[in-house]
Amino acid sequence: MSIAEKEVVTLVPYKPDYKERLSNYSLSVEQQRYTAFPLDALHLCESEPDRRPIVILYGHQPAGFFVLHGWEGVKDFSDNKNAILLRAYSINAEYQGKGIASQSIKLLSPFVRDHFPDVNEIILAVNHANIVAQTVYKKGGFVDKGITAMGREGEMFIYHLDI
Repeated sequence: MSIAEKEVVTLVPYKPDYKERLSNYSLSVEQQRYTAFPLDALHLCESEPDRRPIVILYGHQPAGFFVLHGWEGVKDFSDNKNAILLRAYSINAEYQGKGIASQSIKLLSPFVRDHFPDVNEIILAVNHANIVAQTVYKKGGFVDKGITAMGREGEMFIYHLDI
């Protein structure tokens, strides 16, 4: 595949048109320990307006998903009221290994700047055992400031990205 043929990765706010494709989402058993399936995360977004669902497109296909959660999500990890929490991040198993995660994380700052102009920091919690995710986040510019928290699967590192 040449560079010209390579599919473009973009981030877009969730639309109901994506629901059917997201319902056929696949995650490994290991990944299911650390993240939610998109439809489960969407259910929480419906009842909590502070949660904004975002779709990662590969070309025109939904290949990944995450939620940007405002103060109600942030407050457990930071005092910064202008921060937003990245949560429920995943790439559908059939799209893994194509660099989509790395590209989507690099697109995160400009996306947040455009859609959430008051936000100056993105925060996430990553499980201590989830080395693959830690690597992707760090390559994307997230910084481990030595802050930890306990999650349902054990200790989590809190990463920060200034925007």
